Order: sequence, then structure tokens, then C-alpha cells
Amino acid sequence: MELRIFTEPQQGADYDTLLTVARTAEDLGYDAFFRSDHYLAMGGADGLPGPTDAWITLAGLARDTSRIRLGTLVTAATFRLPGPLAIQVAQVDRMSGGRVEFGLGSGWYADEHTAYGIPFPDRRLARLEEQLAIVTGLWSTKPGDTFDYAGEFYTLTGSPALPKPVQDPIPVLVGGAGPSRTPRLAARYASEFNMPFASIEDSAAQFDRVRTAVAEHGRRDDLVYSNALVACVGDSDAEVARRAAAIGREVDELKQNGLAGSPAEVVDKLGRYAEIGSSRVYLQILDLDDLDHLALVAGQVLPHL
Repeated sequence: MELRIFTEPQQGADYDTLLTVARTAEDLGYDAFFRSDHYLAMGGADGLPGPTDAWITLAGLARDTSRIRLGTLVTAATFRLPGPLAIQVAQVDRMSGGRVEFGLGSGWYADEHTAYGIPFPDRRLARLEEQLAIVTGLWSTKPGDTFDYAGEFYTLTGSPALPKPVQDPIPVLVGGAGPSRTPRLAARYASEFNMPFASIEDSAAQFDRVRTAVAEHGRRDDLVYSNALVACVGDSDAEVARRAAAIGREVDELKQNGLAGSPAEVVDKLGRYAEIGSSRVYLQILDLDDLDHLALVAGQVLPHL
């Protein structure tokens, strides 16, 4: 099982903080550094010093790191038009030497749209489907050919479909708990399906829905199945409690809904996710100043997976 670091910088982190976490994760042997795509803090956080843009951040990290893979969990389709988004992601992939992975979601947080003057349209899943078709279509168009698309929400005519990314294709991640349309989108467009912040039982049920959609699509099931879970690991009960308090959570709740406890407890729980087919877990790290947390997991959890 792979472990990846997943950050929520809208809660309060500048580029230098994210770079420190990404470089630390790279040095410790984590597979990837991912970040959310939000412009407004949640849960009462002040968000200082203010939001950072996901793809500007990843462009910087593309040049300031060397090995670790980089991506979004997930880019909000409401924030960007699909043509310019395809250009941005392809450019960052080239800047990184082919280390980008692209998560795309429909967008859900209405307040951040209101706060920054971003339209928050209805029928976002339908728009997401068109965005996935356009972005992947632009990347897969052969050099010298053009790309056309006529949809309900977006129209492209005679696009040169440039630039091309280094990777062919860039890995595409689709995720969520939607019972029908989400599995269908994953089966059609994704290389990875992610179930965020869900129990083993709920994850297993959703993975089965995706597997069914993959079969109905006539595709070999080569998807990566993954989870995202908040991490709170400690060498002692006191250390676990301290880390839980630092992120405003309760230990018992984190043990129920995330990855919390001793390294041995976390290894055991990850094993149960592996049994249902999850081969990759995104560790949501909420205290970005606690680099010892990353080192503990890398030293006492990662070697046992």
C-alpha cells in the first residue's frame, strides 16, 4: 500500500509551509504530495495568511521538488474553464518532468464561491462530466490534429489541443460517494477512484459499485482504488491526544473515522482497508507544522505496509 500526504492549506498555510511539507514528505519516502483546491477556510479557522491557488502552488512545487508526485484532491470544476485548465495541468506536468496526477470534482462549497465572486451553478455533476471529456480529449488529441467538442455547457472548435503533457496519459482521479453517476464517471475517465473519509464498510460498497460500472463500460478493471483519511498517530496515548487537540478533534472520533492511535493500530486498520482493495491512502495532515508526525508515520507505519 502506498501512503501519500494530503494537505488542506485553505485552513492556513503559505507556499513556504507547503514546500517544507512537500520536501519533508519527499525525503521521508512518501509517494506523493497532494493538496485541496479551496479558497475559504472551514470549521472556524481564520485561514491566515490567506488562500493559495492549487495549480500555482503545484507549479512552484514542480520546480522545487525532484521525485515526489504532485496532485489535487480535488480540483474544483467550478473554478476553471476546461480548456485553460487542461493547459495549466499539462504545463505543470512538463515543469515537473511528468509527476502530476489530476483529481477533478464538481465543486461543493458554496460559501467560497460567494466570497470570491465565483459562479456556483446548478447541475455541477453534468458540468463535471463535460470537463472530464474535454480535458482528457485535449490531452489525447494527436499533435497536428484539432479537437472539437459541442456540449450543453462548453463548446470548443478547432482547438490545437496544446500543450501536451509529458505523461501519456496523465493519471486522472475521480472520487466520492455518489451511488450511480460517480462510479460511471470513474469507469469512463479515471485511472484512480478515491473514497474520501469513509468507513471500511462504506468504502467496500462504493468500490463494488465502481467495479460494476467498470464492467458495464466494457473496461478491464485496472483502476487504483484509494481512500483519504485524517491521520493522528502517536507513540503514546498522550501524544495521540496532543495531536488530536491540535487539530480540534477527539481521539475516539478519530479512531472511529480516521487513522488514529499507535503505529501498530494504524497498520492494522490500513490492513483492513487493503483487504477491500484499497492500495493507496491519502493521509490528511491538518497540522502542517508538526513534521515529526510525518517522520513517525514514515518510520513506524510505512515499512510495515
